[in-house]
Amino acid sequence: MNPTTMLLFSATVLPLICTPGPDMLFIASQAISGNASAGRRATAGVCAGYVVHSLLVALGLAAIIATSPWLFEALRWIGVAYLIYLASRLIRSALMAGKLSLQPGAGGAPFKRGFLTAVLNPKGMLIYFAILPQFMHGAGSATWQALILSAIFIGLCGVVYVVLSSVIASTGRAGNFSDRRRRWIEGVSGGFLLAAAGKIASG
Repeated sequence: MNPTTMLLFSATVLPLICTPGPDMLFIASQAISGNASAGRRATAGVCAGYVVHSLLVALGLAAIIATSPWLFEALRWIGVAYLIYLASRLIRSALMAGKLSLQPGAGGAPFKRGFLTAVLNPKGMLIYFAILPQFMHGAGSATWQALILSAIFIGLCGVVYVVLSSVIASTGRAGNFSDRRRRWIEGVSGGFLLAAAGKIASG
């Protein structure tokens, strides 16, 4: 695969990455508390989810999902339900006083949630499946070409989302939050996730 093709692919997918979507909204909901580390862990989880999509595309399994409307719909609504579940927890916490639950917790929860958010977003997989073939040629191994393009895509996602996390965290970093601010932040974060769920549900 020549550098020109890779640069053209990068220029094509970068605007898509920068367009607000479920992954970006989830990462913003993690970083808005002022902790860039939570945003970075969420970014790592999202990128790991895209690795799963990449492997499926490289192995040709995405074609099965693309030709199975019922499977696509099932995955889409599982993703919607998961995001609504996360949003409901944040909003419920925002309605209660004296509970600082938005602080990053142990055990890598942002990573796990980011991973599930990406994996349960079938549109991400179908975008992969629709765009990658346009930059592949028959002279080489289709699997390796798909993996190389996927690596470029995931790398760009990582860079954009890490920068996003740092910018959002820097605007919200102010030491210890008051309970009022905590509740406001959790409410906004829940709204982000509801918006992400709506974006997936709308198809």
